[in-house]
Amino acid sequence: MNTTDVAAQIVPRFDDDASTGRTLAIICSKGSLDMAYPALVLANAALGEGVETHLFFTFWGFDMITTRTMGDLKFTMLGNPATHLPQGLGGLPGMTALATSRLRRSIAALDIPDVPEFLDQIVASGGHLWACRMSADMNGLSEADLYDGVEAIISASDFIEKTDGAQLLFI
Repeated sequence: MNTTDVAAQIVPRFDDDASTGRTLAIICSKGSLDMAYPALVLANAALGEGVETHLFFTFWGFDMITTRTMGDLKFTMLGNPATHLPQGLGGLPGMTALATSRLRRSIAALDIPDVPEFLDQIVASGGHLWACRMSADMNGLSEADLYDGVEAIISASDFIEKTDGAQLLFI
């Protein structure tokens, strides 16, 4: 094999706008502010790379897509050793509000959108949002209670079917 053949194999093609053929399925099970962003950032990055992306919101992750809670997610220090502060401080009155406001400021300083705006961006980029049937039933919620970009409330089995062969992340 000559060097021209080798170079042709490793040079990416930038003229092809087709998708990568890859699929990413993210299960969003946490509804705190610090756990919402990993899923949203990864989904956005995957969409930017042409990866078909599906997010499945279940249990507390439902707060990310419920209209009355999605704009007011909290961050607590309790049980989070990554704050590098004594855990006892997290139980003091006002600490969750303080920690939440600081995290929101840090996120805003990086020009990262808030959760509702990030969901808008993901949907506009072709991402798929799905709500868990069991979680909706447990919380007495219907599609009318959810962010408009949620395509449907589906069962876990339906999500597994829709994302057959996908890379799966559980957050």
